[in-house]
Amino acid sequence: MTSAGPLSEIRIVADRLTKRFGDFVAVNAVSFDARAGEIIGFLGPNGAGKSTTIRILCGLLRPSGGRAEVAGLDVARFPERVREHIGYMSQKFSLYSDLSVMENLRFFGGVYGVKGTRLDERLKFAIEMAGLAGRSEALVADLSGGWKQRLALGCAVLHEPAILFLDEPTSGVDPASRRRFWDLIYSLAEGGVCVVITTHYMDEAEYCNRIALINSGKLAALGSPSELKRSAIHGEILLVEGDNPGAMLEALEGAPEVRDVAPFGSSLHIVVDEAKRDLPAIKTFLAARNLGWSRIEAIKPTLEDVFVQLVGVEAARGAGP
Repeated sequence: MTSAGPLSEIRIVADRLTKRFGDFVAVNAVSFDARAGEIIGFLGPNGAGKSTTIRILCGLLRPSGGRAEVAGLDVARFPERVREHIGYMSQKFSLYSDLSVMENLRFFGGVYGVKGTRLDERLKFAIEMAGLAGRSEALVADLSGGWKQRLALGCAVLHEPAILFLDEPTSGVDPASRRRFWDLIYSLAEGGVCVVITTHYMDEAEYCNRIALINSGKLAALGSPSELKRSAIHGEILLVEGDNPGAMLEALEGAPEVRDVAPFGSSLHIVVDEAKRDLPAIKTFLAARNLGWSRIEAIKPTLEDVFVQLVGVEAARGAGP
């Protein structure tokens, strides 16, 4: 994965960025920056404010307060000029299904003002990037979801933007296609493109240089995946599996060694001060209440553990696929 150096050019600055819709505050004083070659991920439940923040930065929505600069331009004052420097891929498939691959590419090339020899070069690049060599005349409607998303990415970068906004681009795409899509994102970032991506997938967030955890319009935390795990988890994690996780959850909430406990699918994650020391006590506690387990072991914290600690169980569930 690419690593944006400390001296990389700053491409995006958000300073207490706010967006209100009537009495509802969708984005609440969000501040961050993003640099050339950096991949920054917005992670949060539905309705957290991720997409609204992206649309403000793209010049598609006017902020209600605060300030945002993209490519050195104030997005509130110069939205059209901002859009000359960015690529944007929405969470909803944005290509024309009744047109061919090449017809879509030529259309977006015209929208972005790419012409002549440069257009020919960029069309070739997009076809190769999407893995559609030999299928340029195929209708988009006949493509698989993974091919469609890679083609949409090719359209978004035809004009070689310095900044790329991707709004849940892999939603509904199979895991293998998601992996290939991320390979493309890495290659763009290695070329110096600043990438901002919103996602519902915890595993995808691990691929980012930094993650912005968004909840209820607020920035709950910002840092690399490893930094967030170190700062948010005050202790160590035990995984517990058994036949009656509901009863175990209720019981463990009162165990003296347990700092926090939360359901993760059919298992539980328990936060304790020291896993090696506290694990025997947890076993004794469960056995005394006739609660059997099939597995208890120390595990490394995940981003989902971080999310539970910072914004709660229900919000973490809403951030899942």
